[in-house]
Amino acid sequence: MERRAKIVATLGPASQDAGTIDRLIAAGMNVTRFNFSHGTHAEYAELIQRVRAAAERAGQPICVLQDLQGPKIRVGELPAEGVALKAGEKIILATHRAAPNNGHIPVDFPELPRFISQGGTILLDDGNLELEATQIEAHTVQARVVVGGLLKSHKGINLPGASIDIPGMTAKDEQDLAKGLELGVDMVAISFVRNAADIARARQAISDMAPDKLDTPIIAKLERAEALENLQEILEVADGVMVARGDLGVELPPEYVPIAQKQIIDAANQAGKLVITATQMLESMISNPRPTRAEATDVANAIFDGTDAVMLSGETAVGKHPVEAVMMMDAIVREAENHIRQWGHWKGSNLPAMRDDAVSITRAANELSQDVNVAAITVFTSSGRTARLMSKAFPRVPILGLTPEARSYNRMALYWGVMPIMVDLSNTVDEMLDSIEGTVMKAASLKPGQQVVVTSGYPIGAMRPPNLVMIYTLGQRR
Repeated sequence: MERRAKIVATLGPASQDAGTIDRLIAAGMNVTRFNFSHGTHAEYAELIQRVRAAAERAGQPICVLQDLQGPKIRVGELPAEGVALKAGEKIILATHRAAPNNGHIPVDFPELPRFISQGGTILLDDGNLELEATQIEAHTVQARVVVGGLLKSHKGINLPGASIDIPGMTAKDEQDLAKGLELGVDMVAISFVRNAADIARARQAISDMAPDKLDTPIIAKLERAEALENLQEILEVADGVMVARGDLGVELPPEYVPIAQKQIIDAANQAGKLVITATQMLESMISNPRPTRAEATDVANAIFDGTDAVMLSGETAVGKHPVEAVMMMDAIVREAENHIRQWGHWKGSNLPAMRDDAVSITRAANELSQDVNVAAITVFTSSGRTARLMSKAFPRVPILGLTPEARSYNRMALYWGVMPIMVDLSNTVDEMLDSIEGTVMKAASLKPGQQVVVTSGYPIGAMRPPNLVMIYTLGQRR
């Protein structure tokens, strides 16, 4: 049986050559993530072209996810060997262009002093280093090192509990977004989302830059405590969310993160939105050929929680074993899915309770799929929305997302339980059933005599929202 949850892999120095990309796809990668915090536009253009070529060679869809950097506060440029911070010593965080010497650490956020109080906690490098603010001045923050360690260039800075009122999209993000849209990315992830207004600004930016790509799905990365407080309003306007456990685990006490993960996944499913669980899932595989047992359990639990996808970051971007990491993720997910009816925490269908024809048709299709002879649900879709809704019903059979649109074909690669299939546009019911008998039977290894649930809009060629559902027995038209 096809794996239902999808695998997102971040491309980077360890995984950007054509041969490795081919092996990542063969190992089970469904989505490539491009972290626009690093690299140049020319490099992204070449890599995306490389991914598209590899997907064509493999004969399967790959969703390209652009991840914008967002207003992350970072350390500036330090010596290549880094700077050793020792517990008890005094240092100065300088927001002007100070040389990294005499205890000065450059910071790329001029307004830093405005958001820090004396005695406040400052965390560096995902919380591995800790400072206490001792004196605040116009352009500097003097601090005492509480937990020391080696600090390197461009590591993140977190201010737990601080409400940082800065725009969700920076000038760099706008430039990167324009380039990503030009390069044809399939989805865009917005970092450090605080509320629905951040998503609205991103949507408006897409409208201004490329009106023809306004339907590009937006994934809200949940990395701040205030995003959890505004989760419902974010879900109303975003197409999906990412449980970004790296920064979220710095903003929140570690013991809160597992609960937040479950709350986010459940809320996203109830809203009919995508959800990706990310960060440190197989972290030890950056260096080691096998994960820890705790990491394997973590991945499995995300599957039991009902996530659409699980994500690899450093494991595939800079790790020593990028292909093995995807293979291991694939194996863990498959084994978890073998037991999902026993251990899954989602309670049947998670279709949103709303007055919507697509939801009603999806709910009916899921009920019909319970018949023992039904082998699949076929969804004829232009935008991919019906396939996404169908995935939130968590049907027992595969969902075949049939579309004539290349953008929808690639996007559906991220949807739980959906196998995207490119088909010609059907204009009649007969043409639609011919597609099922031809392309679909072969692609999904279906056999004559099996039944499929068919959903579509009617009239067929108009590609309207679904208003038709039927059971069709394969082989009837031969």
